[in-house]
Amino acid sequence: MYETFEHTADLGLRIRADDLNSLFAEAGRALFSVIVENLEDIRTIEEIPFTININDVEELLHDWLTELLFTFHVRRLLLIKFDVNIQASGLTAIAHGEKIDLKRHEINLEIKAITWHGLKVVQSPTGWMAEVIVDI
Repeated sequence: MYETFEHTADLGLRIRADDLNSLFAEAGRALFSVIVENLEDIRTIEEIPFTININDVEELLHDWLTELLFTFHVRRLLLIKFDVNIQASGLTAIAHGEKIDLKRHEINLEIKAITWHGLKVVQSPTGWMAEVIVDI
């Protein structure tokens, strides 16, 4: 589950999940839900592998979202499904999606960067929660 919240000229993402792998997968979906209006129209026809070797969970989330954003900007890919596996040494993941097709995809907002401001990842008795502010 994820939601957005206003933050001056930026936009915040608040993500909740039962476990850390799901939290990172939901964070990916949250990011692309801001980029594309019709998220449900993204097909899973391409697979993109990711490996990030960082053991700090907040830094890992920042770099994960930055890699996804980089993939969007450079490869022009919209991603919808994320199979994430987090270990002590970092993250491995497969993201699924397709190239942007402006005839089918409604681009909503341009995200310029993932910020460090207010970034947090916390575990509670009911699961995990993250907050990330993106520069739009």
